[in-house]
Amino acid sequence: MRRHFTFACAGEILAATLDEADGSTGLLIVSGGNEIRSGAHAGMAALAAAVAVAGHPVMRYDRRGIGDSTGENAGFDSSADDISAAVLAMRAEVPTLTRLVAFGNCDAASSLALYGPAAGIDALVLANMWTLESESDEADEDEAAATMTAGAIRSRYLAKLKDPRELSRLASGGVNIGKLVRGLKQATAKTEVTGLAARLGQALAGMPLPTKLLVAEHDRTAMWFLEHWDSEPFTPARANPNLTMARLASGSHSFASSDDKAWLRERILEALK
Repeated sequence: MRRHFTFACAGEILAATLDEADGSTGLLIVSGGNEIRSGAHAGMAALAAAVAVAGHPVMRYDRRGIGDSTGENAGFDSSADDISAAVLAMRAEVPTLTRLVAFGNCDAASSLALYGPAAGIDALVLANMWTLESESDEADEDEAAATMTAGAIRSRYLAKLKDPRELSRLASGGVNIGKLVRGLKQATAKTEVTGLAARLGQALAGMPLPTKLLVAEHDRTAMWFLEHWDSEPFTPARANPNLTMARLASGSHSFASSDDKAWLRERILEALK
């Protein structure tokens, strides 16, 4: 059975949905970006229903300022209170719960990495983790490049050089030469991890929870994460025995195809066992 309810968070009222099941291990789905709790094309609602059929209660919610919830939308990096309140709400709504796994995609994965361990969560599933300072993957080239590794910048420019439309833009003067030169300089520079990526590296290095990292290998956000993951500053994170990684040969950020959905569902069910 699916039912809707509300719970309090920092003086605001958050809307939530619970797909009920008899199992004592439950799933908390944290929405990414500015998506409502049903997800893109109702993908998270469908995932919740499938996991509940497998015997696990599943809760989704809208963080402050999103969807049916009140308050101001301050972005994923201000969602620590929302996550903690959601954990308390799910444990109250499902008193038989003994273990809670949280799943997030994109910046929801990043917020869970940063704030999940202190919220009373028992395990994490983090997909296509967001590592850029901007909260949009349509960021200006300079803004995006500022937090990308040199390898990621090289990959980006190689992809552009293989695109006939980009070559046409270059030949016709449609490319900002100043940005191109700056980008090529960064592509040859030594990798530095700063800002959000550095915070995530530290969080993953010290992650005390069993955590499964999921990556759609051809998704741009996942590729940026993998470039950081493979860099020297992430060495302590790669050595953390609590972290495992599963890779999917897909470019779908939201696991949109039926095969991608099935793969994601199986990885989550593995974490719930």
